[in-house]
Amino acid sequence: MIGDHQTAALVADNGSIDWLCLPRFDSAACFAALLGDEENGHWRLAPKGATDHDTCSRRSYRPDTLVLDTEWHTPEGAVRVTDLMPQRHEHPDVVRIVEGLAGQVTMRSTIRLRFDYGSVVPWMRRADGHRVAVAGPDSIWLRSEPEVRTWGKDFGTHSEFTVEPGDKVAFVLTWHPSHRPRPPLIDPFEALESSVADWQAWAKHCVYQGPHKEKVMRSLIVLKALTYAPTGGIVAAATTSLPEELGGVRNWDYRYCWLRDSTLTLDALLAAGHLDEARDWRDWLLRAVAGDPAGLQIMYGLSGERRIPEFELPWLPGYEASAPVRIGNQAVQQVQLDVYGEVIDSLTLAARAGLGSKPHAWRIQNALLEFLETAWRQPDAGLWEVRGPRRHFVHSKIMSWVAADRAVRAMEDNAELTGDVDRWRRMRDEVRRDVLRHGYDARRNTFTQYYGSTELDSALLLIPRTGFLPPDDPRVLGTIDAISAELSHHGFLHRYSTQQGDTAHLDGLPGGEATFLVCSFWLADALCLAGRRDEACALFERLVGLCNDVGLLAEEYDPVSGRQLGNFPQAFSHIGLVGTAFVLYGDAVGR
Repeated sequence: MIGDHQTAALVADNGSIDWLCLPRFDSAACFAALLGDEENGHWRLAPKGATDHDTCSRRSYRPDTLVLDTEWHTPEGAVRVTDLMPQRHEHPDVVRIVEGLAGQVTMRSTIRLRFDYGSVVPWMRRADGHRVAVAGPDSIWLRSEPEVRTWGKDFGTHSEFTVEPGDKVAFVLTWHPSHRPRPPLIDPFEALESSVADWQAWAKHCVYQGPHKEKVMRSLIVLKALTYAPTGGIVAAATTSLPEELGGVRNWDYRYCWLRDSTLTLDALLAAGHLDEARDWRDWLLRAVAGDPAGLQIMYGLSGERRIPEFELPWLPGYEASAPVRIGNQAVQQVQLDVYGEVIDSLTLAARAGLGSKPHAWRIQNALLEFLETAWRQPDAGLWEVRGPRRHFVHSKIMSWVAADRAVRAMEDNAELTGDVDRWRRMRDEVRRDVLRHGYDARRNTFTQYYGSTELDSALLLIPRTGFLPPDDPRVLGTIDAISAELSHHGFLHRYSTQQGDTAHLDGLPGGEATFLVCSFWLADALCLAGRRDEACALFERLVGLCNDVGLLAEEYDPVSGRQLGNFPQAFSHIGLVGTAFVLYGDAVGR
């Protein structure tokens, strides 16, 4: 992934940019080959003669940056392609710099621009030394420095040029609204220098000094790159519809901001020393949830937009024929009561971390609690957004307990906060009794997924982290053992069972899914807190080993095929990696 803190592009190891949405994460893609083929838009930059299946010799990020170097070693010589998206002033730019390393290498660039997720072929023209693509509201300007000859063929723009050691050729692709004049030009070589400097200056704020520091730093860079800079919102992933099962229908749009991630995201940023990003996320959270507590959503748009209608794109066959391709997310309409606890927990954490007071934050928390005081008794859709009937999910009830608990503790710690502390104590105690009575299976010594069920849920591994029960409580230890035994697949965890009994009735979908990476990180956390540190460390070693060649994680992992699955890169997975690193090695900081 490369990005500019407002959108991101995905670069394949064959030198092709196969996914890019402009100008925002949630905009329509102009390169959508990831979910189709070349005719749906891509930009391949590789040695002449390399087939689509030929991959580079090696690739890596420059240390502590999102600047990607891809090297090709051919019989004729060696060449490096450097890809980046510099922080924008007004319009987004993609910069690709080719540098000769040895011998003479002839390079070929092939660009097929397709607006609106691969469905619209733009009109191409030449203007001011650029190739200009225009269709409706979108325009893209392409130039090279020094200028290389380009030609059009098969609805694509092509060029060839040869580089020797020391030669550098830069391409700059710039999007802007089609009704505006030509966008300002950037110097691609200065953009490279400033991007490296900016990223490395930001990375110096990280206080972590423990094992796998490079992987922790890469995960933090991913979180920073998935942050929409104008508002501070963090998207769950840069993509839509990458499948949880190859050929299946579990394909969702993750280019939005989920409240479920809020506490864990804030905790990771604060632990690592990135206070500005934590403050921006807190402020986004306050703006997004403002309004009627009964109307609290589980997710919002990048600026807090509430309408995220879901529809399908029939012209895209999907990644490896995994259809449908979905835009938007219907789960926005679901009732998930756990988000009330996550929001209140996040705001409490922010206050304790000294992120600066927000006078209205406490009033918002009181309003959320007043609604939750009655609503917690209702069934909901649960953390995993199942599309079946509502249930009394245990995790949702526990997060309702968290909401009341954090309010009580806040008022006990700060006499200036107004509210009925006895009222919230009563609510906290009532929720706790209800969960222990209906959500715990004494015969099997484990908490269950929802009231009256025998199913398990990896979200229950968060119980000790919430403080609902101590990490060494026999009921917690029993839950850890039960989940490890029943939801494990080759040592990694599923979110919940997709193979037993009434699965289709539970989540309303056919087929299954791979193991869910953040759940395995939660297991490592729970094991460590329970005193089983060696097991936790061994699991963490396996998990960090799943990162791809440049340190990125998707949502899920299939241990049978050895492939990552789901949207990519996934914020939740990287949050899990950072969080577990601090649970295991939290004393290894550079303070």
